[in-house]
Amino acid sequence: MDFSPKDVDQYTDMVIRTKVPDLKIPPEACLVDREMDPCCIVIFGATGDLTTRKLAPSLYNLFLTGGMPHAFVIVGAGRAELSHDQFREKIRNAVSNLEQSSWESFAPRLFYQQVRFDSADSFNALATALADLDGRFNLGGNKIFYLAIPPSLYKNTAVMLGNAELSREKENGNGSCRLVVEKPFGRDLESARDLDRSIGQYFRENQIFRIDHYLAKETVQNVLVFRFANAIFEPIWNHMFIDHVHITAAESLGVENRADYYEEAGVLRDMFQNHMLQLLALTAMEPPSRFEADRVRDETCKVFRSLRRLNSSEARQSIVLAQYGPGFIDGKPVPGYREERGIDPQSLTPTFAMMKVFVENWRWEGVPFYLTSGKRLHSKTTEIVIEFKRVPHSMFRDVLGQTITPNRLTLKVFPEETINLTFQTKNPGARFWLRGVTMNFNYTDNYSGPAVDAYQKALLDCMLGDQTLFWRQDAVELCWAFIDSLMEECEECEDRFQRLHFYEAGSWGPEIALEWRR
Repeated sequence: MDFSPKDVDQYTDMVIRTKVPDLKIPPEACLVDREMDPCCIVIFGATGDLTTRKLAPSLYNLFLTGGMPHAFVIVGAGRAELSHDQFREKIRNAVSNLEQSSWESFAPRLFYQQVRFDSADSFNALATALADLDGRFNLGGNKIFYLAIPPSLYKNTAVMLGNAELSREKENGNGSCRLVVEKPFGRDLESARDLDRSIGQYFRENQIFRIDHYLAKETVQNVLVFRFANAIFEPIWNHMFIDHVHITAAESLGVENRADYYEEAGVLRDMFQNHMLQLLALTAMEPPSRFEADRVRDETCKVFRSLRRLNSSEARQSIVLAQYGPGFIDGKPVPGYREERGIDPQSLTPTFAMMKVFVENWRWEGVPFYLTSGKRLHSKTTEIVIEFKRVPHSMFRDVLGQTITPNRLTLKVFPEETINLTFQTKNPGARFWLRGVTMNFNYTDNYSGPAVDAYQKALLDCMLGDQTLFWRQDAVELCWAFIDSLMEECEECEDRFQRLHFYEAGSWGPEIALEWRR
């Protein structure tokens, strides 16, 4: 369904007549501290699951909380043939917090353009439609292209956009163009480089926003603030005081409808190459000289360069791979991985991994980082646990006859957004005895402003042009180089079957991993 001048005139008039509702947001709760440039957001894959579950609700909630520019339009692009009104109804069904006055201000800014991803004519028609919208809504030529499509379409879509001259930016600094790419960024180092070469024909690095929604979570961002804005922690954030670090991203879900992808990827490609190594980098990085996108990303790259490469024998001692079997989640029976629809009954694909890695620099010399992620575990949990060293000498040993439990700092990302610090105190009473107590901080305490989830934050940063929480290509390649060396060992070894452990769905993983943590 192409734009018709009559349709666009109708909706332009609706936008002009409709006032943005007064959201009554207090100044301290504003999402942005400067006026945002107008823009056109084009979502490829506009009828897909990612758009309806994440992107549409996030954009609407940003609109409700004052996080959208004064002038904007959202154009859905996909293979399906839809009218503008049919697309609006689809988005309406996807959002919550639906208030009639707010929706009547938001809906006229939604449009739809049918696109065939292998057709140059189709992309030329898109370019014509976007130019018309740009003039009618005074968008200044600013465009964001969001690739909510299968990774197999990334390269061709980027090339088609370039050939239609939709990737070009005006030389006077106005008319920005940004491309948002969802993970995975390739399936190994070579494919990641190949993807970058294709996109790089038409888009410069500063135009490419490689999104990792984990990095946009509030509590993940708070790791940097917690570390570098508090003098009581940063001086002891090193090998002299920290014994080890546990980073966990557990999921209770199985493969769901991603069987084809997961059979090819497995847990290492799906979680470790991106989410887990980024959480490691934020925990281990040196302080950047300034909180600016490239300076922050420079420091994360230094961490990736410092990861100790494991040879074959070291990999066997440092990685536990496992696959979930039948079990119970929330009291309900669930199938094992090999019984899932679309999975090979003899599959050796790991759904769980625990990895011990070392960052070889002065700060972290000798400190193991345990990275754990898996599917069908007991509950969905993401956390970073810093365990400090035991006190070197206990003056209480003759009185207590016990080992003093070390201090532990836990940064919880999900489901709670909290920071917990455990330490020792005397138990009340006449007897001299120690007890561990916990100091808790809840991230939402004393805050009454609008909550911003990970996708809202990522979209907001795209509109602002802030790449701090997005992947840079050199980081992508460094992480793939590290994971590739492990995949060779994990996928090509002759005893692959013997090395794969099994665990019951609803547990915390295989017993060997639990023993390793102890």
